[in-house]
Amino acid sequence: MKFSIPRDNPDEMLLYIWKIVDLPYIYYDDLIYKVVFEYFIFMPDEVISFIGDALNKKLLVQDKNTLIRLSNDLNQKFLEWQKLRRIEIKTNSFSRKKRNATVKRIQNNNGNKFNQLLKRITDSAALNRAVSVSDDAVEILNVDKNEGFLDAKIKGTKEDSYIVNINVKEKTLIHNCHDFETRRAKSKKFCKHLIKLFLTLKRDDEELALYFLENIINQINDWVFSS
Repeated sequence: MKFSIPRDNPDEMLLYIWKIVDLPYIYYDDLIYKVVFEYFIFMPDEVISFIGDALNKKLLVQDKNTLIRLSNDLNQKFLEWQKLRRIEIKTNSFSRKKRNATVKRIQNNNGNKFNQLLKRITDSAALNRAVSVSDDAVEILNVDKNEGFLDAKIKGTKEDSYIVNINVKEKTLIHNCHDFETRRAKSKKFCKHLIKLFLTLKRDDEELALYFLENIINQINDWVFSS
């Protein structure tokens, strides 16, 4: 969410302040104090001038008890922002719970063959990062169990996607993210992208995921991990 300070736009500036205050009403003196000494947005003389102008332009409304609120139009925008913010928080909370449940299930499920195999070729740090990768980040380009190959690409944090090529017959695993190239390949461990690839593959076809995973792990010393 963009949260830069819109100093050149009084309407947006007031909304920016109210998003931080997050109250429908606030006393004039309290607003001055918070903006200057807690949020460090204005100097004392600047904020008095700014609020005075906003009151004169009816962007702010002050009642006889010196309580200040946004104008009706600005308050409507503020309420819409609050609604979207609640949805965002709820969505993020759900996603976090889902990720945590996935990690816990993989780490603790001793009876699941896929999880047990995956644990042998990764660590908790990579696993935690893997479940934060978007579900739609993985694209299986080509896979053939009989021929023993799998080609995929995975969206990275930048515009470019990473590639994954697995060839069971040649015992090669090729991937080009920085973590894999510099750290994981040397110790023959999966990075977050490879973990996410296999989690996605398992979701669609667990038997196929196990086929590739077992071939890699059962003959790990013969496999070449490279970029």
